[in-house]
Amino acid sequence: MLALEARASPSRFFAYASPACALLLSVLLGAALFAALGHDPARGLGLFFIEPFSSRRALGELALKATPLLLIGLGLTVSFRANVWNIGAEGQFIVGALCAGRLALLAGEQTTPWVVAPIVLAGALGGLLWAALVALLRARFGASEILVSLMLVYVAEQLLNYLVFGPWRDPAGHNFPQTALFAAPTGLPRLMAGSRANIGLPLALVLAALFWLFLQRSQRGYALLVAGLSPAAARYAGFSSSTTIWLTLLVSGAMAGLAGALEVAGPLGQLTPHVSMGYGFAAIVVAFVGRLSPLGVSLASLLMSAFYIGGELAQSRMGLPKSLTLVFQGVLLFALLACDTLVHRRLRWVARVTPGRTTPARVTSAEPGRS
Repeated sequence: MLALEARASPSRFFAYASPACALLLSVLLGAALFAALGHDPARGLGLFFIEPFSSRRALGELALKATPLLLIGLGLTVSFRANVWNIGAEGQFIVGALCAGRLALLAGEQTTPWVVAPIVLAGALGGLLWAALVALLRARFGASEILVSLMLVYVAEQLLNYLVFGPWRDPAGHNFPQTALFAAPTGLPRLMAGSRANIGLPLALVLAALFWLFLQRSQRGYALLVAGLSPAAARYAGFSSSTTIWLTLLVSGAMAGLAGALEVAGPLGQLTPHVSMGYGFAAIVVAFVGRLSPLGVSLASLLMSAFYIGGELAQSRMGLPKSLTLVFQGVLLFALLACDTLVHRRLRWVARVTPGRTTPARVTSAEPGRS
């Protein structure tokens, strides 16, 4: 039977090349999937990997979808590096969008454009406070941050539904579950004419650079890395586990809330039950494909946003379900896990041993002249 055996010295080259190998494997599996569905694989793959980069307008849409993925992915990078598993960024994104949206609803057409700053800050604060619930339960009562953060996602979704179906619903919206459109001054400034890309992208890139400095050049960033690799060594070095839990969860929550604020103040311009397109969960894949590095997360967010655009194009041009985006995300994640496993371990054939069965001992004859 086949068994996994640890390699004595894993290849450094393949350790860095693993994401590229996973992407190639995802392309091959994607081609097989399109063929199984009865569609041209070349055309299908072109919608996912070529069309999102083919024009100025396409690049603007790519940047628009990459921004929340990059912001959430940066926050999760800090959390995952410290071995604190915040799986509830989706809920923190939604609460950030709610806080930012509420402030935007209070603004009018005569409001100064500087109202954008408090709207964005309100979103970051909302995500931070939602993550603080997870930090409190983990640090004070030892509750699993995985379960707590995930369950709070559903609470946030129900809170959003209650508000847009109830108190915040637009009276002139023909009974649709949505708020009124935000006033023009609350919109984010756009980067160029003819594109929906806004200042959220350069803000995200600046934050990526700051996160790199924090993780690679600061004592606290080193403490988080040590806490993730060896909690016992971190305690011996005097690094507080409680501080690590609070810091990582608050940072990741604030980044998810910031992404939610930029989403509602940018392309959406109102609150609906479908504020998030699953960015909080997709950013988990982004963080791991990006090797928990700000630079890698930046590149992975572009790839994942191409999957979102490709899914929309496959739906409109080929009649395929939009959920194909989730399939590509899952295939990429499993391909990466498989490649990482083979970098550190190898497959080896081991003979199957039947329980209760012993191998007969070999009988040797005595040498002449010996008793």
